Amino acid sequence: MNALIVYYSMGGNTEFAATKMAERLKADLLKLEPVKAYPDKGFKKFLWGGKSAVMAEKLELKPYSFDPEKYDLIIFGFPVWAGNMAPPLRTFVSRKDLKPVRYAAFACQGGSGAEKAFEKLKACLGHDLEKTLILIDPKDKPDPAKEVQMEDFCDSLAGSACE
Repeated sequence: MNALIVYYSMGGNTEFAATKMAERLKADLLKLEPVKAYPDKGFKKFLWGGKSAVMAEKLELKPYSFDPEKYDLIIFGFPVWAGNMAPPLRTFVSRKDLKPVRYAAFACQGGSGAEKAFEKLKACLGHDLEKTLILIDPKDKPDPAKEVQMEDFCDSLAGSACE
């Protein structure tokens, strides 16, 4: 199985989870970075990030390398902003060269809204998600149960590739 984890992380929770899962799956990582970074502190963080997510904005990303033909599983990781996926991920999934492969996703949140964000991701992809996982601040609030959730998520994806 050739897997890629595509993710955006502002506070480090999504990056923490993506890195752990990539190790378990022996997957490649693709970190999405906007050309113009969002404010990451205080009121502006929530104002600009929330507005951008609610308005379904697409923004310019720093250059990255991605060969869609190389992967048969793509896992998307993102923080939940106002019940939406973070805009850098929306920009990526709007690409025209994504081929139908197996898709899965995980979302990191401090509150709620991931289920709604997964539905919006599926709509953008025009494809179902094989598996989803919701994590509550896995880096900021470590818990062995979250480690088990990530392991189970990865193992189920790896196992379904063998069926």
